[in-house]
Amino acid sequence: MTRFGIGYDVHRFGPARRLILGGIEIPHDLGLLGHSDADVVLHAIADALLGAAALGDIGVHFPPSDPRWEGVDSQSLLRQVRSMVTAANYRPRNVDVTIVAEEPRIAPHAADMRSAIARCLELAVDAVSVKATTNEGMGFIGRGEGIAALAVASVDDAST
Repeated sequence: MTRFGIGYDVHRFGPARRLILGGIEIPHDLGLLGHSDADVVLHAIADALLGAAALGDIGVHFPPSDPRWEGVDSQSLLRQVRSMVTAANYRPRNVDVTIVAEEPRIAPHAADMRSAIARCLELAVDAVSVKATTNEGMGFIGRGEGIAALAVASVDDAST
């Protein structure tokens, strides 16, 4: 049986932070604020996988109130989520993520993001999709105040 999950994350921009998206650093004047490295892409994927396996969300497993997760590389969180999903007897099959940002441009970095995500999830690169869109100048994203990501993930029952 195939199951699906949806994930969403958003972080605001802030100074003196690196911009990490999809497990890679992207040159930009501002980074995203958050307890971890604030990688909205990997956080959305993690929530989608946890949702597909009915395991809650990243806030339950990696609460921002816990100092262990301060500044943590979200790739390590995604690897832990993959372990949780496989321990629950599911296999990640694919992920599809859309990044919503006015800037920076995502297309030049999408292939590297796909590779980083695939490595974390032990998937083939062709099982990972990274796309981007803008908010057409509307709302907080349109004003350049932050970045959001939406993800869908599928998992299969590993017992069959």
